Amino acid sequence: MRAVTWQGTRNVRVQSVPDPQVEEPTDIVVKVTSTGICGSDLHLYTVMGPFIDAGDVLGHEAMGFVQEVGSEVATLRPGDRVVIPFNVSCGRCFMCDQGLQSQCETTQVHDYGMGAALFGYTKLYGQVPGGQAEYLRVPFGDTLPVKVPKGPPDERYVYLSDVLPTAWQAVEYADIPPGGSVTVLGLGPIGQMAARIALHRGASLVVGVDPVAARLERARAHGVHTIDPDEHGKNLGDVVRGLTDGRGTDSVIDAVGMEAHGTRLAAAAQRATAVLPDALARPLIEHAGIDRLDALHAAIDIVRRGGTVSVSGVYGGAIDPMPLLTMFDKQIQLRMGQANVRSWVDDILPLLDDSDPLGVEGFATHTMPLEEAPRAYAMFQAKDDGMIKTLLKP
Repeated sequence: MRAVTWQGTRNVRVQSVPDPQVEEPTDIVVKVTSTGICGSDLHLYTVMGPFIDAGDVLGHEAMGFVQEVGSEVATLRPGDRVVIPFNVSCGRCFMCDQGLQSQCETTQVHDYGMGAALFGYTKLYGQVPGGQAEYLRVPFGDTLPVKVPKGPPDERYVYLSDVLPTAWQAVEYADIPPGGSVTVLGLGPIGQMAARIALHRGASLVVGVDPVAARLERARAHGVHTIDPDEHGKNLGDVVRGLTDGRGTDSVIDAVGMEAHGTRLAAAAQRATAVLPDALARPLIEHAGIDRLDALHAAIDIVRRGGTVSVSGVYGGAIDPMPLLTMFDKQIQLRMGQANVRSWVDDILPLLDDSDPLGVEGFATHTMPLEEAPRAYAMFQAKDDGMIKTLLKP
């Protein structure tokens, strides 16, 4: 089959690799019809290379049709249409029973002390072959895939794999009071969808912050009050407080993560880990701070006293400095973590009807053949042509 493979920093290629097979009686094999490129994939593209091997298949946002089922799979059969959550979770362990599929005890990566395995990611998360491919092997066939109706376009459902549940959890963790306010830092795919969900759930003011004009324009079209941080510099917090009686918003969602624009030293450290030999780079990533923290520090500044900061952007530093005095003094609540996809599916599915209140149909700015993945990655990294969300078609 053809698949998107990692070959080095800023180097992905579409290659022929062996077709996946049913390996366990609870496995299924899915013929992929749509698969997304995620902002988290850019971390692999630029930063996390020391934990990836050349030839690893990328991607964790896939859907398609069941091609083959293992002998013990009882709830699916060939031809069923499914979306695959990015958490590789069993659905039956203690953590899954708590709704914490991102901490699944069956797939936790004990060699690195990490939580549940993820499709198409690094050794830190199990090095499981991903879904930017023609076919995908999926374990836990009875409990992991989300069965969806045939008929509507893929774009109605494909975001159940990651974007929708990640954004939904970001809003849930933000604990916005009824009729309250929230600032969303970063208007990439997760930030855009989180802003829409916050408005749908009753927020009276959603402030979106991003330096990219195309992202600001898209958010404004959906009722978001937008701010270009480059126009305000260190006064961003004052601008938001000016919209909220001098307090700051009730909540802030950090949808940026480790590659925020800002600190040159942290940016240089990230670049260094990308070019150092793996044996040297891995300890730096595991035991040193490599994050650019401008977005997270901005969130702490912007949120009102007693408010909540919800972090959905991925961070990877081990010794990141945090302003604990400010956090304690402001009595800030902080929630974060990988999305527990399966926990939010039942809340989201009723919204994926013909009324499309979240605007999932038309959410992708680009749809490209799988073979054009290298160009799509480069465009996404450079934010070219207004690219915010891309779906690849195998």
